[in-house]
Amino acid sequence: MSEWLRLVVLIGVGGVGVTLLAMGLARYLAEDQRLARTFRQALETHPDATLIGHGSGRGVAVSLASRRIVTVWDVGGWHIVYPLEELLGAELDLDGQVAARAMRGEPRRLLDRSSGAEREVRLRLLFDEPGHPDFELVLWPAKAGRGAPTKPREAISEANRWIARVEALLRRSGGALTLTQSPAVSQPAPVARPTEEGALFDEEDEDELAD
Repeated sequence: MSEWLRLVVLIGVGGVGVTLLAMGLARYLAEDQRLARTFRQALETHPDATLIGHGSGRGVAVSLASRRIVTVWDVGGWHIVYPLEELLGAELDLDGQVAARAMRGEPRRLLDRSSGAEREVRLRLLFDEPGHPDFELVLWPAKAGRGAPTKPREAISEANRWIARVEALLRRSGGALTLTQSPAVSQPAPVARPTEEGALFDEEDEDELAD
């Protein structure tokens, strides 16, 4: 009888171990975790702000310390690293119409509504790079999961915060535009690009970006 009891206990312990291992593996391979690892590797530091298109395998992250912005797709399989100076602006698109916009050298177009999207909420980033001039994230509809927006209003609010971030970045990195060398497309290792040293934000701008 005691041998049967030991066998049952061993089987139970083994089952718990396998379950925990499977849960850990599932978390490691989850979309948000894989994108987060790519963000850190590409920026060579923890990002100050990130945005994920849940279910699309795409995301974007920015680092003030490294003065870089990285766009990622294919759940981290590919990414492009841009110097912040190459960021031209961003647009918030609701059902195919631009509802908010921040562009270098232009006054910001403020969002005049926080709801109303029926089909899609999309954020588009624009770069001073002919080979890879833009990057789009569909924020809604999104695959259900941790951190994913469940309503258009949530996606619109998050995209509008990124419009504000982009405006602050443009204000601090403004100046004459010059075409630069094409950014490196990496799979999977990030490609470092030299950037100028120095602080990008003053305290007021850091407060605005710490959203």
